[in-house]
Parts: sequence; C-alpha cells; structure tokens
Amino acid sequence: MSYSAILREIARGVHGARDLTLDEAEKLYGAMLDGGVPELELGAILIALRMKSESDDELLGFYQALAQRIYPLDIPPGGIRPVILPSYNGARHQANLLPLLALLLVKFGVPVLIHGTLEGHGRVATAYILRELGILPCVNVRQANEALASERIAFVPTAALSPGLANLLALRNRLGVRNSGHSLAKMIDPFGGDSLRVVSVSHPDYLEKMRVFFQTTCARALLLRGTEGEAFANPKRRPDLTYFEDCKEQLLFEAEVGPLKSLPSLPDTIDAPATAQWIRATIAGHHPLPLPLINQLACCLYGSGYTSDMNQAKAIVAMETANISTA
Repeated sequence: MSYSAILREIARGVHGARDLTLDEAEKLYGAMLDGGVPELELGAILIALRMKSESDDELLGFYQALAQRIYPLDIPPGGIRPVILPSYNGARHQANLLPLLALLLVKFGVPVLIHGTLEGHGRVATAYILRELGILPCVNVRQANEALASERIAFVPTAALSPGLANLLALRNRLGVRNSGHSLAKMIDPFGGDSLRVVSVSHPDYLEKMRVFFQTTCARALLLRGTEGEAFANPKRRPDLTYFEDCKEQLLFEAEVGPLKSLPSLPDTIDAPATAQWIRATIAGHHPLPLPLINQLACCLYGSGYTSDMNQAKAIVAMETANISTA
C-alpha cells in the first residue's frame, strides 16, 4: 500500500480531495490499527481525514477493520442484551451523569459495559466518578466478563478492548486535534451485535453520518446528541432519542423545544466526588430523577429486550422511578 499515493488523493482540501473506496478504507485503517503505517505518514493521514471528513464508505470501511480487531466479550447470562455506553469526553461545564444512567440500568438487571479513557485531560472523566462509586477499571477481557456476570456492570479501558485503537486515540495529545478513531470508538461492539449501543455525537453532521451507518449496517443502537459528548440525555433539555434496528429508524422521543419551565435538581459542582455523592443520593431517592434521563432509561430497556413494547417500557420506568423518588 502506497501511503504517499493515498495522501495525494485525500489531502487536497475539502473540495479537491477524493474519497477512498470501502475496500481501500478498510485496508488503510487495518494497517493503521496494526501499527503498520510510518509515524510521519500516519499523522498526515489523520489530519487529512479530519480536514476532508470521512465519507460514508470510508467510515464503514474503517469500522469493518476495527471490528476485526476488537477483543470479544461473552454475552452476560440473563437473556437481556447488554447496553454499551462509550465514554470519551467527560464533563467540562455540567455534571457527567453517565454513571447514573448505567447504575439505573443495573437496578433493572440490565448488564452494562462502559468503555473509554482513563484520563479526563482537564475534564471530569467517567472513570473518575466510577472510581468514587467503587467501580474500578477491568484490566483485561477476563475481568470484564467476570464483572458483567456477577455485578452486571464493567468499565473497560479502550486499550483492553483494542490496543490499536487506543494508540490512535492517544495521538490527540501530539496532533492537538481528534481523529477518526474518536468517532469509531463510540461505535464498537465486543458482543458481536447482540447488544444495544448508545451512541452520542456532538456535531449535527455526524448525526447524519451515524444515521446512515446504522441504517446501512442494520445495527441496533440508540442515537442522540450527547451532553458535552457523553452518551446521556441532557438533563436540562432532552435531545431526539432515535432507535435503530433491522435497518429501520424510530424516533422514540422528540427533542424538547421552547423555554424551560423548570430546572432539574443537579449536583452543585461537577467534580467526581460531588457527582458520585449526588448519584448515590438520587438512587436512594433523595433527589428526583431528571425527566430526560427517565426517557432515555425507557429507550434502553426497550432496546435491550427487557421489554419488547416501548409503551410498556415507559410505564415500567415511570412506576419504578417514582418508587426511587419516594424511597
């Protein structure tokens, strides 16, 4: 593979660049994940792709290469699909409530895999909050399988699932910007498709890219505009919550519009100890759950197969979260 030839095609700017074919994209990304691309060319390719943006075929080809290099996990017992929550952003302005969503799902017996980074790089990473809650990172696949089977929740660093992807993500510190790996990381599935992926995006263009991806691959996923990039519904204003399965798309909840009638109860500060303390208190019934998170919880119960009827999922969540609020 000639990397200089690839660069001549993709590094001509937004209007002059040519997109790679699906096959070219898969071979290129496979080489990148395997460490086969020289350092200089690798950096140039990542920057060129960021400037031009990935085409639908490129994103699919990249994903196909990555899927072949993800260490698989066992499906946890119980007959409920695991919910996958990627965490690659962290909190900067408002509290990171991804652990709250995860622990609410566990209360329903839904297995939850959280994967992501160990460091926040100036933000409050999910890993920091989970540690305060007593949930430590799994160092390998065996530990992850054991945690999912016994505790119904596991936090797995990216490097334990795909060392090659972790290496690409780490280049952000040297290049100064994100790369394609940050989008692909949110799409991985170590369960071979028998799961519900909760995928968040920050930019409208990527909402459309992800929509095309899930329609093309027929994957099961819940897509939303994330809260500072994290995969939980903004507690102040619910985004669209769109469900994908069998190449079909279903809008389960529409985005809230108009002026806010009231603000939900939220942590006073966004640091990890305060957020973890607030999450414990909320689960114990001392704070009301924000409605957008209740809505997302219902979507996850539906997508995980906890119930096959979305209206039933709404009713179950309404009843159970009312019990939490009055506990």
